[in-house]
Amino acid sequence: MSVMDENTTVVIVGSGVAGLALGNFLLRSGIDCVILERRSREYVEQRQRAGAIDSSAVRMFREWGLADRVLGGVPFEPVLNFRIDGQTRPFRYVTDDHGDGRFCPQQVLVHNLIDVFVSDGGDLRFEAEDLTLEDITGSRPRVRYRDSAGATRTISCDFIAGCDGDHGVSRTSIPDGELTHLSHEYGYAWLTVLAEAPANHQSMMAIHDRGFAGQFARGPQASRFYLQCPLDTSAEEWTDDRIWEEIETRFGEPVAVKGPISSKTLVPLRSVVYEPMSHGRLYLLGDAAHIVPPMSAKGMNLALHDAGVFAAAVLKHVKEQDAGLLEAYSSTCLKHVWNYQAFAAWFTDLMHDAGDISYHGEFRRRLARAEFERLYDSQTANRLFGEFLTGLN
Repeated sequence: MSVMDENTTVVIVGSGVAGLALGNFLLRSGIDCVILERRSREYVEQRQRAGAIDSSAVRMFREWGLADRVLGGVPFEPVLNFRIDGQTRPFRYVTDDHGDGRFCPQQVLVHNLIDVFVSDGGDLRFEAEDLTLEDITGSRPRVRYRDSAGATRTISCDFIAGCDGDHGVSRTSIPDGELTHLSHEYGYAWLTVLAEAPANHQSMMAIHDRGFAGQFARGPQASRFYLQCPLDTSAEEWTDDRIWEEIETRFGEPVAVKGPISSKTLVPLRSVVYEPMSHGRLYLLGDAAHIVPPMSAKGMNLALHDAGVFAAAVLKHVKEQDAGLLEAYSSTCLKHVWNYQAFAAWFTDLMHDAGDISYHGEFRRRLARAEFERLYDSQTANRLFGEFLTGLN
């Protein structure tokens, strides 16, 4: 069964933070849009992701009048907690952040963005299957999909925003040879573990000769742990007992409560950029265009930056018939992306090279340790680090 064609200004593919933020920005500006999401609402709202919203993203939500409605979590404190070879060593960085940034799990932000978009009358369609993009270089591209009732629907639009991630249909709809794929593999992976275990600390990162480890609270009774491991390992090799033993060894302190482990996932660390971030009337946002290693906590902030830039460009085009910002969308975003990629690569190498020498050797370990000490000793290095971390650069 087919349904009569619909029309809108922007079709947004994907309801992650980029798609939902963009939808809310457009809705508040009086610009018609439809968000299509392959998964169910329950799945999207319960999908566990880390979340650190930096100052630039907070300011952006404030400028769009959404900060009070969508932001949750607790403010950043200008300190990182490190365990270096089993010894606690807090690192306080200099920042002009004034408390804008905050820890906010991504699922909390997603839940709030969905609530605001729907309550304000936004058109958000879950369980949109078999989605295809058509005529993306034409004047009126189309998005075709099958809805939850089995009907085939077609939406014509002025622009398509591809916010459906690294494995979504948006980027793969661009013909081969039109995008340049640039990437860097770091040579190791993280075993990410979610456990019913109250955190010893709100957040802690460990440098140890057996590898990097991280621990972050996920509410009062749960924690997310990260363990550096070789690329050729598998999650199945890591029994619960082995995980707890490795966590205690790398942090150099006991885990008070070792509750059930609900998930184990292996994540190879990599950096990826696709250029340009648009093709015809299709624009790529967030993970569809770029990936940064999770060590930097910048993936969500880059996605939000893309959403803000694209929303402003569409608004300029619709309200003033000025396509200048749309034409500059890719170059504007990529300048920001590469700036954050540089920080992400530096910080990832620093934290991992300083520990296990089996990956990059003793020379790199000594370099990383010297660089780490410079953060403590140099006010200039400290301030620059704080600016990148909080999004003030």
